[in-house]
Amino acid sequence: MDKNRRTFTPEFKREAASLVLDQGYSHIEAARSLGWVESALRRWVSQLQEERNGITPASKALTPEQQKIQKLEARINRLERKKSILKKATAPLMAEEHELSR
Repeated sequence: MDKNRRTFTPEFKREAASLVLDQGYSHIEAARSLGWVESALRRWVSQLQEERNGITPASKALTPEQQKIQKLEARINRLERKKSILKKATAPLMAEEHELSR
């Protein structure tokens, strides 16, 4: 049995969570009006609250600000890895140059 998993964009999740946080819907009302389970909506609401408080989530961010932070953190990580590789690659060359200058 192949069960198709529905996926939602961060924008959709943010809008759904804002029904509860900004428009006064209960979790149950919002979930029923959108036609899905309450547990997913609760996760999104919780994540959006955390993001609004400045906490970067481990999963894909919902707010544009946190999305940008995640992209920048990923870029920093890539650059740090490249820097480490270059350091390791140049270490033998630097040692050889040091020996030759003696």
